[in-house]
Amino acid sequence: MTAKGQSGRSVFVVDGARTPYLRALGKPGKFAAADLAVAAGRALLSRQPFGAPELDEVILGCVMPSADEANIARIAALRLGCGKRVPAWTVQRNCASGMQALDSAARNIALGRADLILAGGVEAMSRAPVLLNNEMVGWLADWNKAMRKGFGTKFKTLRQLKMAYLKPIIGLLRGLTDPVVGLSMGQTAELVAKRFGITREQMDAFAVQSHQRLLSAQENGRIEEIEVMYDAKGTVYDRDDGVRADSSVDKLGTLKPVFDRKFGNVTAGNSSQVTDGAAWLILASEDAVKRYDLPVLGRIVDSEWAGLDPSQMGLGPVHAMTPILQRHNLKLSDIDYYELNEAFAAQVLGCIEAWKSADYCKTELGLDQPLGAIDMNRLNVDGGAIAIGHPVGSSGARIVLHLLHVLKRNNAKRGLASLCIGGGQGGAMYVERD
Repeated sequence: MTAKGQSGRSVFVVDGARTPYLRALGKPGKFAAADLAVAAGRALLSRQPFGAPELDEVILGCVMPSADEANIARIAALRLGCGKRVPAWTVQRNCASGMQALDSAARNIALGRADLILAGGVEAMSRAPVLLNNEMVGWLADWNKAMRKGFGTKFKTLRQLKMAYLKPIIGLLRGLTDPVVGLSMGQTAELVAKRFGITREQMDAFAVQSHQRLLSAQENGRIEEIEVMYDAKGTVYDRDDGVRADSSVDKLGTLKPVFDRKFGNVTAGNSSQVTDGAAWLILASEDAVKRYDLPVLGRIVDSEWAGLDPSQMGLGPVHAMTPILQRHNLKLSDIDYYELNEAFAAQVLGCIEAWKSADYCKTELGLDQPLGAIDMNRLNVDGGAIAIGHPVGSSGARIVLHLLHVLKRNNAKRGLASLCIGGGQGGAMYVERD
C-alpha cells in the first residue's frame, strides 16, 4: 500500500495514546481487553476538537478477545461514546494486528472511503483462556444428558470421569505455537540464532540494552504517549512495569533456556514479556485536518506485508521492510529511526545479520548485494518489547505511535516500524514528518 491511493489522498496521524503495558503475573490481570482499549481511547478522544460520533469508523486489532468481547472494536467504540451509527470492526494478524488496523484505516482514507478513523490494537494476555481437552468436553456432554435421567445413569457417567480429563490446556501456549511446522515462537527464534551464529551473550546484552533504554526514557519523560490508568481500588498505573533497573548480562546469564533446554540460548530474560495493554492512533485525511484544525504528528507513507517460512518467522521484518526501501529508493542509512518489535533478542539480531549477509539477500530477497547494517543507535532508542512487553494485538500500533514521537523529538523525517508475525509473515510501515 502507498498512502496515496487511487484518489491520491494523503493519510495523516494527528494524535495517539496508549495504556501502560502491564506484566501478566500468572493470573488474570486487573483489566479486560475492552477496559484497556477504553482507558486509552477515552483520554485520547477527550482532547480532540471533534466528538467521537464524528469518526467514520473504528478499527481495532486483537488476537484473543474473551468470549464476552466478540467484535471488541464495536464494544470499545460504543463505550467510548461513538454512538450507534459509527461502524467498528476487529482485525487479527497475530503479532501485527495493531499495525493491520492502521493499514486498513490508511487504505480507507487514501481511497476516499473515510476521513477520520480511530485505529489501534489491544490485548489482555493475562486473560488468555484456559481450555478443556476434547475428552473432558465429551464427558460434559454425556453428563448433561445424564442429568435428565435417573440416578443409575448419573452414577455410571460419573464413574467414567478420569483425572486425565481434568488436565487444562493453556490457551496462550497453544496460540504461540505454529500448528503447521509444530514449533513454538521461541523455537523459531532458536533456529534464527543458529542460522546466523548469534550467541547467548549477544542476546543477553541486547536484552540489557532494552531495559536500560526504557529506564532512561521513563526517567527523562520520553514515553509521552502513555495515559494514566486506575483500577477499582484506586491503584495508579502510569508506566510500563516490566522494566528491570538491575538487569545485567551476568544476571541474565543465570537463566536457563526455555525452548531448547539442552542446546538453546533463548531465555525468558532475552524474550518479550507477556503483557496487557492497548494503543490507539487517530488517522485523518487532509480534508479532516483542515476541517477540525488538527495537529499533524506525521504521515503514513507506505506499508508492506510479506510471507516466509514459518520456522523462520522472526526474519519477517527483513522481507517486509526491504520492498518499502526499494519502492522509495532508500538505503538503510536513509531511515532516521527504526522500531523493530523485540519478540526475541535473537530475532532482532537475526534481522540485522540478514541484511548484512550477501547470501541471505541474494537467495531470500533476490538482491545483487547486501543492504548493509542498521545503526544500532537509531534502533528502538527507548527500549522495546523485551523491557516494555508485547501484548500481541497492541504492539503494532504502539511501535508506529512511538516512532512518530521519536521523529518529532529529534526533528527527524523518516521512520520504519516492523514486526515479525507468527505463521511466517512480516509487516512494516513507513512514516514521515515534514
